[in-house]
Amino acid sequence: MRRHRAVFMDRDGTINEEVGYLSRLEELKLFPETNEAVRMINESGMKAIVITNQSGVARGFFDEEFVDAVHCRINEMLGEGNAFIDHFYYCPHHPMYGKAPYKISCDCRKPKPGLLLRAAEELNIDLAQSYMIGDMIKDLQAGHNAGIEKAILVKTGYGQNVVHAGTAAYVAQDILDAVTWVMKDRER
Repeated sequence: MRRHRAVFMDRDGTINEEVGYLSRLEELKLFPETNEAVRMINESGMKAIVITNQSGVARGFFDEEFVDAVHCRINEMLGEGNAFIDHFYYCPHHPMYGKAPYKISCDCRKPKPGLLLRAAEELNIDLAQSYMIGDMIKDLQAGHNAGIEKAILVKTGYGQNVVHAGTAAYVAQDILDAVTWVMKDRER
């Protein structure tokens, strides 16, 4: 069975505006270029997958049902532009803050690769032929830790303040610039 290629994307600061801890649906605003970027992934045949740390669950700012509601709303908003996220994966944990069962050191909190490895197993993803896009160095590290060779830093969200992009294969202005680079790179 042929394995799929994927574009893994961080959520807050990468596909939607960074607002700290997103705790109300009204705060959710996709970047203007997100629809086109995700549609490009969809049309390429690659999987569009979101990988996000959501320690607000551990900290008691919101519950897992709210995280699911945000993800449903993101796909509703993307659907207006004929785009969709194939799957959302999130880590609700934090190693130092919060209450049980969420206050734990887990393997899914980026930069650890647990969520990407789980996605690869569940969705039959070829990680070596996939990409990771995020606005923080730990997003890129999670990709590399999972075996993704090419990770892209976007200069949105926290990426605006990153001075040294580390092991980034490319530094993009936004999610559309990142996905455009991915589409060119995969044809090489």
